[in-house]
Amino acid sequence: MWSIIGSGRAIKVRAFLNLCFARSRTVLSIMALLLIAGLYTRSDIAIEASPDIQVPMLQVLVINPGISPDDAERLLVKPIELELRTIEGVDELNAAAKESLASFMVKFDATVDIDKALSDVRAAIDRAREKLPRTIEEPVINEISADRMPTVVIGLASEALDERELFLIAQDLRLELEMISDVLSARLVGAREEMVEVAIDREKLENFNITPRELINAININNQLIPAGELDRGDGRFGMKVPGLIETYQDVINLPIKSTPQGVVVLSDIAEITRRFKDRDGFSSINGVPAISIEVKKRGGSNQLEVAAEVNEIVQSYRARYPASLTMLPILDATPRTEQMVNELQGNIVTAIALVMIIVVAALGFRSGLLVGAGIPVSLLMGVIWIYLLGYSFNFMVMFGMLLALGMLIDGSIVITEYADRRMAEGVSSKTAYIDAAQRMFMPVLASTATTLAAFLPMMLWPGTVGDFMAYLPTTVFAVLTSSLLYALVFAPVIGAKFGRSSFSPEDVKHFHQLENDDPTKLSGVTGFYARILRGVTKVPLLVATLSVVVIFAVFAAYGKYNKGVEFFTDAETVYGMASVRARGNLSAYEVRDIVAEVESAILNTEGVSIVYTSTFQPGKGAGRNESPDKVATLIIELTDHNERELNSADTFEQIRFNTRNIPGVFIEADIVEQGPPVGKPIKIELSADSRELLIEQTARLRELLETNVEGLRDIDDSRPLPTIEWQVDVDRQIAAQLGANVTDVGTVVQLLTTGVEIGEYRPSDAEREVEIRARFTEAERQLNQLEHLRIYTPNGTVPLSSAATIVPRPGTGTIERFNGRQVMFVNADVQAGTVADNKTQEIMALVERTDWPSDLTITFRGANEEQNEAKEFLQVAMGLAMFLMAILLITQFNSFYQAGLIMTAVVMSTAGVLAGLLITGGVFSTILTGVGVVALAGIVVNNNIVLIDTFNVLRRTNPELTIQECIVRTGAQRLRPVFLTTATTILGLLPIATNWSIDVVNRTLEHGGMVASYWVPLASAIVWGLAFATILTLIVTPSMLLLPHSIKVTSRRMFARIKSLRAGES
Repeated sequence: MWSIIGSGRAIKVRAFLNLCFARSRTVLSIMALLLIAGLYTRSDIAIEASPDIQVPMLQVLVINPGISPDDAERLLVKPIELELRTIEGVDELNAAAKESLASFMVKFDATVDIDKALSDVRAAIDRAREKLPRTIEEPVINEISADRMPTVVIGLASEALDERELFLIAQDLRLELEMISDVLSARLVGAREEMVEVAIDREKLENFNITPRELINAININNQLIPAGELDRGDGRFGMKVPGLIETYQDVINLPIKSTPQGVVVLSDIAEITRRFKDRDGFSSINGVPAISIEVKKRGGSNQLEVAAEVNEIVQSYRARYPASLTMLPILDATPRTEQMVNELQGNIVTAIALVMIIVVAALGFRSGLLVGAGIPVSLLMGVIWIYLLGYSFNFMVMFGMLLALGMLIDGSIVITEYADRRMAEGVSSKTAYIDAAQRMFMPVLASTATTLAAFLPMMLWPGTVGDFMAYLPTTVFAVLTSSLLYALVFAPVIGAKFGRSSFSPEDVKHFHQLENDDPTKLSGVTGFYARILRGVTKVPLLVATLSVVVIFAVFAAYGKYNKGVEFFTDAETVYGMASVRARGNLSAYEVRDIVAEVESAILNTEGVSIVYTSTFQPGKGAGRNESPDKVATLIIELTDHNERELNSADTFEQIRFNTRNIPGVFIEADIVEQGPPVGKPIKIELSADSRELLIEQTARLRELLETNVEGLRDIDDSRPLPTIEWQVDVDRQIAAQLGANVTDVGTVVQLLTTGVEIGEYRPSDAEREVEIRARFTEAERQLNQLEHLRIYTPNGTVPLSSAATIVPRPGTGTIERFNGRQVMFVNADVQAGTVADNKTQEIMALVERTDWPSDLTITFRGANEEQNEAKEFLQVAMGLAMFLMAILLITQFNSFYQAGLIMTAVVMSTAGVLAGLLITGGVFSTILTGVGVVALAGIVVNNNIVLIDTFNVLRRTNPELTIQECIVRTGAQRLRPVFLTTATTILGLLPIATNWSIDVVNRTLEHGGMVASYWVPLASAIVWGLAFATILTLIVTPSMLLLPHSIKVTSRRMFARIKSLRAGES
C-alpha cells in the first residue's frame, strides 16, 4: 500500500477520488445501505451481559461404588492420568480421588477444538479401561463451558405445599420452559431423585431362609429385556415379545423371590415397598423457605433479553394457576442488569457523541462540524455489522470498545475537513478542496489509523481465557476504526463537496491566509499565543529535551516509590455476591440445615440484601477443587439496586461479614462476585509432594505462618482432609470361606445397613427417567449400634458378622487431589478491605523464601497471582510487538529513523502520564485494564505526531525559503486545532467514566460509582491521563526535537569554526 507515495500512484488516488465525486449518488447510496444494514444488525444481534467465552475444558467422572479414596487414587486415578497426559494440547490435568469416585478436570490450550478434545479424551478412557477394576460404572465425560451458565434461575418455594407437590409443579414448569425454541435446557436443582425403597425385614428374610444374594439375583432375573425374535412362516412375518421388564409399581410388589412348598414368596412378603425420595444430603431454600430451582440456559447466539422475557411470560402464566402460597421467583436473573447495562452504556455513548459534537461544531463551524460528527453513527453502525458477521454478541465489552473508539474515529475526518476548509478559504471550490484534502492527507490519515490498529492488533492474539474475554475490546476498536477510515477517505469528502461549508468570514480568510503564508506569531488568540511559545522553546531545543527527560524520569521514579500496588482486575459495583459456611464434625444434613439457617437469617437482616439462595451439603461433599473440605453451604446473595441502598456492594458485604462474625461453630466467608475472568481467592498457594503425610504437615505449617506473620488477611483456609472417623470391616477371608461366605456377602450385608444395594430399576409411567430399586434394612435397624449385631447369610444359615470380620474405627482419608501427576493441597486467603492483594502476595513470597522447606516439596503461587503474571508477560510482549509494528509503519512512511523515533517518544510520554494520574488520584494499577490502556495509548498518542511531522516535511519541501524554525512554528500553528480536536474528542468521550460518573442523556440519569462506570475507570482514566500528558508534551517537545539535529549541527559547526580560528590565531 505504500507504493502510493510515488507521484504516479498519487495520480491514481486522485483519479479514484474523481470517480467517487463523479458517481457521488452511488457513493451516498452505498453509505445509506450500510446505515440500514447497521440498524437492522443492531436490532437482530444477540445481547448479553458478558462475552460468550468458550472454555476448552472437559470433566471425566469414574464411579466405583464403595471404593476408598486411597484405592481410587491407586486403581483409578493413576492409570487414567497416564493416558490423559498423552493427549496433545493438554494444558492442565487436575484429578481427585474421593469415596466411590475419581474425577478429572482436563483443561486444553485455547486453540484446541473442543470436539477433537472430546474425542481424544474418550479414546484415552477407552485405552485405560483394561487397567481399571471391572466394578466401575460407565465413565461420564462432560464439557465445561462458560457459555452454558444459566440465563435465568426460577425458584419455587412454598410453606403450604409438601415436597412431592412442589416437585410435580417444578417438573411440569420445566417441561414447558424447554419448549421455548431458544432454550437449550431447563434443569431442576434442589429436587431429590425418586426411588423405590425395599425395606427388608431381617426376621422374615431369615424365616424364609433367603440370602441377600438370592434376593438381588431374583429381582435382576425378573427385570430383563428379552428379545424373542420374529417368526416367518411364508404367510406372514410376526414379531414375538416376552415382556420381562418391570413397568408398574404392582410389578415390583409381586416380584417372585423364592418358591417353597407352601407357595411362592414375593417381594412384598419380606419387605415393605414404598416409592419415595432418596435420603437427603442437603437442602435448598430461598430467603429461608425450602425451594426447588429451575436453571434455564439459552442456546448459543440467541438473545438473552428475549429468552428471559419468554421465560418470565410462562412463569407469570403458571403463577396464576396456583395459590398465592406458592412463590415463583426469578433469582440470579441478570436480564434486568443486562438491560440496564446496555441502556446505560448506550446512553453514555450518546452522551459522548453529544459532547464530541459540541466541541467539533464549536471549533469547525456548523456544517463542517456536522460533517465530521456524522462519521460517528456511520462508523459505529458499520462496526456493528463486522461484529455481527464475526458471530459476536452485543455485550458490555463490545459497547465499551465502541465508546473507546468514539473519540478516535473522527480523527481522520477532522484532519481532512480542517484542511479542506483552509483550501476553500483560499478560494478553491468545495469539490477541489475535498479532493485535495483527501489526497494530501491520505497517507497521514492512513498511517495514523494503521499505527492505532497496530497497537490493538497484538491484543487480539491474547491467549487463554483472559485473552478470549478481552479480545472483544480490540476487535471492536479494529472494526470501528477500519469503518471510520472508509468514511474519512471516501464518504466525508463526497458529502463535503456537496454540502460542505461554502463561505467564510473575512476574519476566517485572514486567519487561514496568515497560517499558510505569514508569520503565525502575529495571530491573536490561542493559536498566536501557542506560536509565540513555540518560537521561544525552539530556540533552546536541547534544554527542552533535557527538561522533558527529567520530568518523565521523575514521574517514573516517584511512581516506583509511592505507587499503591498492582491488582489483577478492579472490583466494580455489582448486585451479586457469594457466601460460604464452613463447619467441622460429622454433621448430618439436618444439623447443617439448622446451623446455616442462622447464617441465612443474619444475612437477610442486613440492609440492602434482597434475595438469599442457599444450598447446603454434608462436610466434604460440596467443596470444589482446592477449597476447604469443611464447606457445608453456599449462599448466593442478590442485593437491591445500587440506587436503592446507602452502601455500595463492597461495603454491604463488609456489613454481612460483621453481622455473621459471632455465630458459634461456623466460619463464614462473604464477598462480591469476581469481576472479569474467574480466578478464585486473590491469594492461592499450591503445595505439591509425593508424600501425603508430608503434604498435610507442611500445609498446616504454611497456614500457621500466614496466620501469625502476615497482617491484613482474612478467610484463610486450606484443603487438608477433615479429621473424620470411618468404620472399617476387616474380613478374615479364610474363616469366611469355612463358613460358606465371602467378602461380597459381608459387603452386601453392610450395604443393607447403610445406603442400601441397588437391585434394579424401572420406569414408572409418570416419571421422565428410570427410578432405581434399592434394598436395605428398615429405618429402625439402620443404626450404627446395629453394626456389631449384623449376621452373614450363608447356605447353612446365618452367622454373626463378628465371627468372620473385625470392626475397627480408622481415621478417614478424605479427598486426594492431584495436579499434573502429583498430590497437591492448597492454602487460600482473602485480604481485608483497603489492602492490595498483590502487596500481600509479595510479602508472603518473601516469607516463603526465608523459610526452610523439605527438598521434595514444591510451593507455587496460583490464582490471581498466576493469571496476573501471565497477563503481565503477554502485555509486555504485546507492547513490544505494537511498538515494532508502529516503528515499521513510521519508518516506511517517513523514511527516517530519527522522525520515526521522535514519533515513538509519545508512547513513553503517555506511559508517564498514566503513572502520574495514578499518583495524583491514588489509584491502583490494574494489570488487565490499566495494562490494556497503556498498550492502547501507544497507538493513539502517535497520531498527533504523525500529522505534525508530515506537515513539517511538506512545508520544508514546498517552502524552501523558510528557515527550519519558521517551518516548525508554522507547522505547530497549523496543526494546533486538529491536534486539540482529536485529543479533546477522545478525552471528552471517556472523561465521565474516567471520573467514575455515568452520564446517560437518553434515560436522563446521572450517577456516581455505578456498575458501568466503576468497571471501566482504570482503562478510561489511563487513556485520559496518558493522552492529556502526552499531548501537552507533544505540542512542545516534538517541535523542539525536530529542530534538535539542526541545532546540534549548527552548534557543532560554530564550535569547530571557533576551534579552527583559535588554532589559526595561535599559529
